[in-house]
Amino acid sequence: KLPEDAAADGEYVKIEFVAGEAVAVNGKKMSPLEIMEELNKIGGRNGIGIVDLVENRVVGMKSRGVYETPGGTILMYAHEQLDHLCLDRDTYHFKQMVSLRESELIYDGKWFTSLMEGIMAFQDKIEENVTGWVNLRLYKGSMRGAGSASPYSLYNESIASFATGDLYDHKDADGFITLLGLPLKVRAMMEQKTGRGQAVIDSASLKKRPTE
Repeated sequence: KLPEDAAADGEYVKIEFVAGEAVAVNGKKMSPLEIMEELNKIGGRNGIGIVDLVENRVVGMKSRGVYETPGGTILMYAHEQLDHLCLDRDTYHFKQMVSLRESELIYDGKWFTSLMEGIMAFQDKIEENVTGWVNLRLYKGSMRGAGSASPYSLYNESIASFATGDLYDHKDADGFITLLGLPLKVRAMMEQKTGRGQAVIDSASLKKRPTE
C-alpha cells in the first residue's frame, strides 16, 4: 500500500534478536524466511519501505528505480535500534563504514570473495552481544522506536542522567574538555601567529560577549 492508503491507526511490531539475527516476530519464533514474509505483510499494509530514487549502476550510468521492501526496511531499522543499545560508539561507527562497503560488494555480485568473508567475520564478532527485542510503531510509511531491551545493554540510566555518582562526576569533564580542545587551541595559536586561517577571520569579526 501507499503510505496515504495505509490504516489510520498504524500498528506495533516486536522483533526479537539473538546474536544479531532476528528469531521472532510478535512473540512467535520463526525461520529467517518466515520472518521476512511476515514483516513484508505487516510493513506492506502500513506503507513501509517504498523508495523512489536515482541510483548509480555498476556500468557507470544512472537509472531511476522504484522499490518496495517493507520487510527488509523494518528489519534493518529494528536491528539498528538494538545496535545503538548494545555496541559502543567506536564499534558502531566502524560498523557503519564497513556496512557501506559490504552493501557495495553485494550489489556488485562479489559475495564469494575474501573481502566479503572477512567483513562477515567482523560482523559476526561484533554482533555476539546484539541480543534482545525491539518494539516499533509503524504509521503510514514511517517508523519510530517504541521500546527496546537487551541483557547486554550498554545504556546505564544512572550515568546517562549526568547525575554525580560512583561512576560519574561531572567535574571530571573539566580536564577532558581541556585536553579534547588542545589541538584546536594549538592550531588557533599558529593561525594567530601567522595571520592566516579561520581563527584570524573569526577573531576579527567577533564582538565581545556581554559577560566579558
